[in-house]
Amino acid sequence: MVERSDRAPLLDWEEVPSTEKERLGSPSNNRALSGSSSPGFGWSSGPGGPTPSADGCSAPPATSITPGTCTDEALHPDEEEHPSDSGPREVPLEDRMVKWEEKDQIVSVFVVTFNTRSGNMLEWCLPKDMDLEGVEFKAIASGSHRVTTDFIYFRKGCYFGLACFANMAVESTVERGARMKSVGILSPSYTLLYRYMSFLEHQVRLQLQSPGHYSPLEAFYEDKRALLPPSGDCVVTACPANAWGAAINHSMHPEMKITHPAGCMSQFIRFFGEQIMVLWKLALLRRRILIFSPPPVGVVCYRVYCCCCLANVSIPGVGVAVPEFRPFFYVNVADISALENELSYVACTTEKIFEEKKDLYDVYVDNQNVKTYRDGLKPLLRLSTADREKYRKLTEQRQMLLYSQEENGDCVSSEEDLFILFFLEQNNRIFQTLSEVAGSPDPTLTQESVRAMGLDPHGDRLFLLHLLEIYGYDTLLVSEQLCCS
Repeated sequence: MVERSDRAPLLDWEEVPSTEKERLGSPSNNRALSGSSSPGFGWSSGPGGPTPSADGCSAPPATSITPGTCTDEALHPDEEEHPSDSGPREVPLEDRMVKWEEKDQIVSVFVVTFNTRSGNMLEWCLPKDMDLEGVEFKAIASGSHRVTTDFIYFRKGCYFGLACFANMAVESTVERGARMKSVGILSPSYTLLYRYMSFLEHQVRLQLQSPGHYSPLEAFYEDKRALLPPSGDCVVTACPANAWGAAINHSMHPEMKITHPAGCMSQFIRFFGEQIMVLWKLALLRRRILIFSPPPVGVVCYRVYCCCCLANVSIPGVGVAVPEFRPFFYVNVADISALENELSYVACTTEKIFEEKKDLYDVYVDNQNVKTYRDGLKPLLRLSTADREKYRKLTEQRQMLLYSQEENGDCVSSEEDLFILFFLEQNNRIFQTLSEVAGSPDPTLTQESVRAMGLDPHGDRLFLLHLLEIYGYDTLLVSEQLCCS
């Protein structure tokens, strides 16, 4: 029986309309520009369309200091530009990033088909010399024959990909009654791929109805193709390193604008409930997290992104020496060799065989069941008193936000802002306290300092010890009061 994907309607893929540019000067964006925000530092981030809320308001997604979102109007909405008499001034970082981000970043476009004799096959691509080996198994996820539509985020070497899949019934014995194709693109960054979602959806339907009609894809590629460095070196980034300079923060993840009206972070937290606090700790400890789910896989790719957001830290210098928490999105058996060399990642799969590959992951998530085979991590799967208290506060804040939206018509604040900011502030609180204790005359963690981090001195002791080791706080002493519960 074929099931339909639960994905909601998509936004337009075209460039951001003028109304969206005006929204960038909104109070929520001004708050983000002041320093506390949802994910914004990292590879790239781009503007996203507003998402409709229950009361018909267009609530913006989480905002941040990101390339492509910080326009002059957003930074200084009430100021006029005045020439300076002191000579040429240095161009602000945001301005430089905006100019760079405006370039299109599509490095490849392709069509993948399912052949009843040969299986998944790369049918067509541009450029012709692009190495797309294995992309046919990423663009059509294992088990996709059970759904009519889906979308898949994935990694291909140093690039990120987005593919839209469709399954159409046909009266053909050769095709065994079903025609399945996927149309996708590759880019150095995942954050702008959402722009082209509806275009890809339309193109895959066109490919199903009129196979071999590639002229729209050719025109799209010519219009959007990226200008890669002459060296040909590819890096998993959409920002030149010198553009960020000292402002880059290794522990912040770029904002992934999405097309699900209800917002992926709010759905993510409602799906996992209190278990979100377990995932938060594991993400902060940079563990290898693998999420299993049968198709459709699109919503699970969003869970990968949400896991990354749980580990955001905006304090400069924190996490520079720890492994980067890398989103791999959808993976299959062809990615095993790549995952073997990863120290820290989060990914999703539809292939149950991964559960048996225990050396590839630290944590395995099956539906809402979070489990590990590593004895040292098993105690972290138990919720502490502080975990339940944090979840209670998070739930209360969400209820207050929903009440404000209903009573006051608040169309600016969003659940995405609230959830991402909640964990960002929690993480900053931990590392700020650790830095203060490490710089004090008596660098000893006491029950009081642990409570100041929002942690349980007893229930979170093992988590704290892991944290000190991973982030290099080896000069800190741990009070004997922090004994096991």
